[in-house]
Amino acid sequence: MGKSKILILLVLATLIGFLISSIYDSSTYASLSEAFEDPNSEFHVVGVLDRSFPVEYNPIENAQLTKFKMVDNNGDTAMVYLEKSKPQDFERSENVVVIGKAKGEVFLAKDILVKCPSKYNEELEISTGSL
Repeated sequence: MGKSKILILLVLATLIGFLISSIYDSSTYASLSEAFEDPNSEFHVVGVLDRSFPVEYNPIENAQLTKFKMVDNNGDTAMVYLEKSKPQDFERSENVVVIGKAKGEVFLAKDILVKCPSKYNEELEISTGSL
């Protein structure tokens, strides 16, 4: 076998390895109840911030921990420990997607996606006098 064929086989084997690892490493969307039923897997959970519970963030004590309560799309609630600093305008968010695993009574999120109200919606409300 020539050197070029061996090189092509190595490249193909590497690409197949990356593909397989990305399939097994990817997380899926789920509800909080599904996440707590399978604490060994990583999930994306969609929901909203529970505004009846205060967001806890103390950068002096731990700048990489934000605690809040969320309600998923099924109405289930859980305490979330986000292992990052509090996102900007977090309290104004419309929706959140937490990415992580359930542990005990808490969802440990390693990342978060936040959808805030569009500034264009605010400008429209101001121009039409809806505010």
